[in-house]
Amino acid sequence: MSVDGALGAAVVDYSSGMALGVLGSSKSLDLQVAAAGNTEVVRAKMRTIEQLALKDNIEDILITLASQYHIIRPLASRNGQGLFLYLALDRGRANLALARHHLKRIEETVEI
Repeated sequence: MSVDGALGAAVVDYSSGMALGVLGSSKSLDLQVAAAGNTEVVRAKMRTIEQLALKDNIEDILITLASQYHIIRPLASRNGQGLFLYLALDRGRANLALARHHLKRIEETVEI
């Protein structure tokens, strides 16, 4: 993975909570568990946007921990509907702005 400070990444189906693909999982970060848990975050935010009748889409969701960043990016392309990219970063080694930019570029090239 070419993102500095990356701990792991996944492509996740938020209707089922299942990771379709993972990269870089470790004992400290179980990407299958993270995928399922972050599915609830995405669903909750989607419901909130709907209830508020906002005519907008989620670009990304950032969760900041003491030692990590977690970025969730729903895929906007038509063939990516119902999926999101998940990236976990070591906060001490990662550049958040560059990681978000890199994730956006990945989204543009993902083919499902």
